Amino acid sequence: MKRHERSLARRCALQVLYQSEILNKPADQVVDEGLVPAEAGVDDYARMLIMGVSSHKSELDRTIGESSQNWAIDRMPVVDRSVLRLAAFEMEYVDDVPVSVSINEAVELAKEFGGEDDSHRFVNGILGRIARDSALERAVNAPIHGVSAAQSAPTDACADGEAAEAADAVPADEASL
Repeated sequence: MKRHERSLARRCALQVLYQSEILNKPADQVVDEGLVPAEAGVDDYARMLIMGVSSHKSELDRTIGESSQNWAIDRMPVVDRSVLRLAAFEMEYVDDVPVSVSINEAVELAKEFGGEDDSHRFVNGILGRIARDSALERAVNAPIHGVSAAQSAPTDACADGEAAEAADAVPADEASL
């Protein structure tokens, strides 16, 4: 699948997820009833994202909630929440998409659809923390010469200031998938 096609699929998935929240209907029902904007063609990749986010919603919300500081997920703008769920799903479950690409694509969606001027920064910061925490968890759980890394890893995680810097360090020039 071409990069541009995946960007369009993400855009479509976002529109369906947003519509699902606004109408308080399951995402698959939104698609089946044709309640999707006309320009949003639901292809296989978009459908996989939509169904994946729907089936993992509570887990994704927990992950997002743990990574957002002073923001309850139900208090976030619907667009931001939908973008975060979409990207968090892709980061965790879609192996052929690099984490940085998922983050960059989400930031672009937040720039385009987010209601606040700093919506893209908010999305970038939370996704950066999710990526950092996920990488740290993988490192801690990776076996090292027969000893689990949890037994030998330092207990200090990077400080919040470092997390913010890491979140801002996502390369904008990396090609999207």
